[in-house]
Amino acid sequence: MKNLVLLTGATGYVGGRLLPELVRAGWNVRCLVRRPENLQGRVPEGVDIVPGDLLDANSLRSAMKAVQTAFYLVHSMGSTGHFEEQDRRAAENFAVAAQEANLERIIYLGGLGDDSEGLSPHLRSRHEVGEILRQSGVPVIEFRASIVIGSGSLSFEMIRALVERLPIMITPRWVSVPAQPIAINDLLQYLKAALDLPISGNQIFEIGGPNQVSYGDLMREYARQRGLHRVMISVPVLTPRLSSLWLGLVTPLYSRIGRKLIDSIRNPTVVRDDSARKIFNIRPKDFREAISSALRNEEAEFVQTQWSDALSSIGMPRLWGGVRFGNRLIDSRMVHVGVPPAAAFAPIIRIGGKKGWYYGNWLWRIRGWLDLLAGGVGMRRGRRNPETLRVGDVVDCWRVESIEPDRRLRFMAEMKLPGRAWLEFEVIGDAKGSCIRQTAIYDPVGLWGLAYWYLLYPLHELVFSGMLKEIAKAAEKT
Repeated sequence: MKNLVLLTGATGYVGGRLLPELVRAGWNVRCLVRRPENLQGRVPEGVDIVPGDLLDANSLRSAMKAVQTAFYLVHSMGSTGHFEEQDRRAAENFAVAAQEANLERIIYLGGLGDDSEGLSPHLRSRHEVGEILRQSGVPVIEFRASIVIGSGSLSFEMIRALVERLPIMITPRWVSVPAQPIAINDLLQYLKAALDLPISGNQIFEIGGPNQVSYGDLMREYARQRGLHRVMISVPVLTPRLSSLWLGLVTPLYSRIGRKLIDSIRNPTVVRDDSARKIFNIRPKDFREAISSALRNEEAEFVQTQWSDALSSIGMPRLWGGVRFGNRLIDSRMVHVGVPPAAAFAPIIRIGGKKGWYYGNWLWRIRGWLDLLAGGVGMRRGRRNPETLRVGDVVDCWRVESIEPDRRLRFMAEMKLPGRAWLEFEVIGDAKGSCIRQTAIYDPVGLWGLAYWYLLYPLHELVFSGMLKEIAKAAEKT
């Protein structure tokens, strides 16, 4: 096992992605978090979780015991107070604790931007934090990055929401300001490489991909990869406050975060010093590859995640219209039955064809007729065998994507849709009883895709809830 590393920001986007990478590389990791319960059960085995707050100097001393290297990956942009003062106090407390603990190095992630160009408060604060950490006397390796592209990143989610929801966009000047985005995986490579970099005092590295592009360029490329046609109309005046309120209406961003983000976007954030390329053996992806990779990574996370855990299976109230994962909309529900898993799975494996869909078959037929009129496959294809299924089998307007006997069945829709859709059944239990989980997943494309989901949601609620109840009855009869 390698030396002990202290990770701050493990519940954030970059820190959350970095943590498993450090563990896989063999590092001994300690996470400093304000609320340890937020990480319990979500971290790899062997990770030490300690409570602490950067605004509470006393809580940092014990967290830094036996630590050689610390990652500083926190900021206060989402706070309701004066974030610059909070960032300053946090950095000062951390610097003092790092000096007292005789740390070997601090690795800090800041932001690009030229100090001579009148930086926004957010970027000015990021530079100030780096300077405060350097005053500790502990060697600091500071990376300055621009837009981070990755599924779940703040900038990528803003781009996604704007492009998916707005066929016509009124774009202010900040949409054309040059930036040098970097893919999240490339950023993680730099952070990991800094752990083995020979210590030679304080170092600042400007990092980014090979392209200087704007938010407008990123939105156009995202639209191209999603097969969407978008029109952008530039306007000369749209204040950060108005822009942030606009973002709050059409994106997942809170307006206060949007305002600070837009305030930063007005500054060019491009690499002027290419020393990082000379020192690190890392060749970042261009922005097109970064967007494509973000979409692929989201697809992988989508496949691996158990959607039923998002709602009723963890006791949360059901939300009208489902919940989101990236661009996908999820509707999940479950029911308990007093039979073992094999009996609970039996009616699921027989679904479709002459057997029908257990509830609202006349609604399924209407949907099939509408699909035929639109040039789709309709509900007329039936199924190969009424008792068995295998991967690739057709079941009416669906196709079997994956199957685990007596445990899980997943269909992918082949009907005409403004997006993609899946229907998954999962059975978990023992000889005393089972839980049947039914999850509908929809990946909308564009505004019409979203409208389709919400317009038909009342019918989906009726059909899917009725179907699950009837499956449960059939299972108990079995």
